[in-house]
Amino acid sequence: MTVSAERQTPRADCTAGPDGGITFDLDLRRGEAGETPELLLRLRGAKRTGGRGNTLRLPLSPLGGGRLRAVLPGTAAPAEGRWDVYVREPGADDDAAVAVEPGIRDVRLLMDRTPETGRIAVRIPYPTVDGRLAVRCWVRSPHAEAGPVTFDGGQMTVEGTLYGTRLGDDARVEARLTGAPDRVCRVPVAGKEGTFSFTLPLDRLSPGPVTEQQLWMLWLLPGTGAGEPADGVRISRILDDVWDRKNSFVYPGRSAGEGIRAIPCYSADNDLCVRLVPDPVQAR
Repeated sequence: MTVSAERQTPRADCTAGPDGGITFDLDLRRGEAGETPELLLRLRGAKRTGGRGNTLRLPLSPLGGGRLRAVLPGTAAPAEGRWDVYVREPGADDDAAVAVEPGIRDVRLLMDRTPETGRIAVRIPYPTVDGRLAVRCWVRSPHAEAGPVTFDGGQMTVEGTLYGTRLGDDARVEARLTGAPDRVCRVPVAGKEGTFSFTLPLDRLSPGPVTEQQLWMLWLLPGTGAGEPADGVRISRILDDVWDRKNSFVYPGRSAGEGIRAIPCYSADNDLCVRLVPDPVQAR
């Protein structure tokens, strides 16, 4: 690939739309005329088995001035996960594709989204820790979007919006301990007209001592009368421009019993959870 002397790798400016579409404008500074390359999106962690399902190929069209454009339409159906972005020259093997650097990312239209359908498709372009461009994709149907999280003593109250289903008379929320499927804490959930709310007493998560970190994931079960999904609906926050809430959305820790501290937070996949850790101050 021939690129400018100033830049050794291609760079892409991205514009994200509220429908899940993304426009990629690439500056390749190609020094020779020839066939136009393609943009390749590869699902991270997927086996490279020829491209079905784990590779998206987007044609690049000339814009002039050495720039090319590719469009990921909102109607595309990439799997949920993280997709790394590459440029592949015509005739080259996929393994020879060149990683793309992130340029300007316009994600303003992702803020304050109110989807009109039960199927939620979110795509957020973002820079990786090693300086490459990637796209975080979520596909949820139905979906429980977490909203305000408030506290009253040792209780956590969560409000949110429910898409693609409704609450039945026996709707509830389950906190499930990661790695221990038999450890479940259930609380009732209320709501109307597409909303939900529940209050979780944090001291109910662990009836005994906590000697190492525990991670409790929160799921909403809409109720049998609502055509409930078999595993429930993961409570997450994905309808904005934040691709990874793990380290930026952590609530202050609170007592969850003697020697136990509960820290509500989000996972790297933006799923709402509660982390229990030994409290050295209380344990003295």
